[in-house]
Amino acid sequence: MNTLRRSVSLIALVAVAACSKKQPPAPAPAPAPAPAPRVNQDSIDRANAAKAAAAAEAERQRLAAATAAEASRLDAARTAARAKLGMVIYFDYDKDEIREDQRVTLDAKVPILNANPDVKMRIAGHTDDRGSDEYNLALGQRRAAAVRRYMAARGVADGRFEVVSFGEQRPASPGESEDAWAKNRRAEFEITGGGTALKVP
Repeated sequence: MNTLRRSVSLIALVAVAACSKKQPPAPAPAPAPAPAPRVNQDSIDRANAAKAAAAAEAERQRLAAATAAEASRLDAARTAARAKLGMVIYFDYDKDEIREDQRVTLDAKVPILNANPDVKMRIAGHTDDRGSDEYNLALGQRRAAAVRRYMAARGVADGRFEVVSFGEQRPASPGESEDAWAKNRRAEFEITGGGTALKVP
């Protein structure tokens, strides 16, 4: 009986001891989330508007530069076309036939004239100073007329050309040498109408 009491007492003591042990603390509650930062929509809108304005200005400058470059290219092309139209051709002594080596100069004028049907030109025939004034005036006229026929054969209406002769009166190179005479036997070209805004073929 004593043994039984002791056992019961021992069990009771163990149970009391077990109950008297500290329980682990309950977990701490999770901290409350931080409040969301306050959004200033006006500042965001201003920043977005500034970005859009900067992008639009960059595009405007790019387009302006491209337009200026194209205008410069077109201006250079028009200057080159005008120079081709004004290129002089040369003749052999006492001849009015178009020399083979001068045809490329005349052929370069054809596409420009075809692209600009309003352009009109004066062809002036010149000679060196050998021969009489009358003979040289007639030779200069034949040279200018030969150029007009050459151009007409390539589709440029001969009515677009005025032909004149200055004979020996307007030398390009003074002097009594073969080099000077060769420079004076020529046909010169001048735009007389429709050349203000040449179209470049």
